[in-house]
Amino acid sequence: MKITKKIVLNVPNLFSVLRIVLIPLFLYLLLLRTSKAMFWALVVFCLASLTDLIDGWSARRLNQETELGRFLDPLADKFLVISAFIALLFLDPLIPYWMVLVIVARDILITVMRYLAIKKGTVLRTSRFGKIKTAFQMISIIIIIMVFIVQRDWVVVRHSFPVEGPLKFKIVADILASDNPHKYLIAGPFLLMAVVTLLTALSGIRYLVTNWRVLLPPYRSGEKA
Repeated sequence: MKITKKIVLNVPNLFSVLRIVLIPLFLYLLLLRTSKAMFWALVVFCLASLTDLIDGWSARRLNQETELGRFLDPLADKFLVISAFIALLFLDPLIPYWMVLVIVARDILITVMRYLAIKKGTVLRTSRFGKIKTAFQMISIIIIIMVFIVQRDWVVVRHSFPVEGPLKFKIVADILASDNPHKYLIAGPFLLMAVVTLLTALSGIRYLVTNWRVLLPPYRSGEKA
């Protein structure tokens, strides 16, 4: 498909680009680590998430669905969500890096598969489960940031419990079994991340099962195997 200036600058694509542009502002505010800055980071994230709904709606409403848009929209989602999850690693010592690695690996794989599908002149077979996964990721990020805003004492976990180790399951179990009055707020981000990681992994497996042929040659439309 020849990408023209008109296609690039259509309304849905502009909303996708806006979602990407808002990421640096969101990260800057979030990593300031103050309640006020985190509140505004939450506002920016909600606005960015809202553009995800608007660009899909406007593409259908204005009849401006394009191959570029079908690639750019989920890519903008991935940039936004992955940036947020990486930032959470610096904000909460209980969120293990392996969960974020699973999410990043899945999104890289799907992005490669989507690119290969476009090169082959086809599209990936999607499902409602993938949309549910993305929505749950965004909702989880919003809830986690809200926890950080309303309960700044979550950082006591650094002093009350050992946070070393890659898995953190036993640490979280000890927290939940303790008499700490903030234990559910302290463990909440980890528990949400565990569910997000599971849904993301299952979504990736589903994509592989239904679209594995796009990983096989030929990698361009019209080429012979």
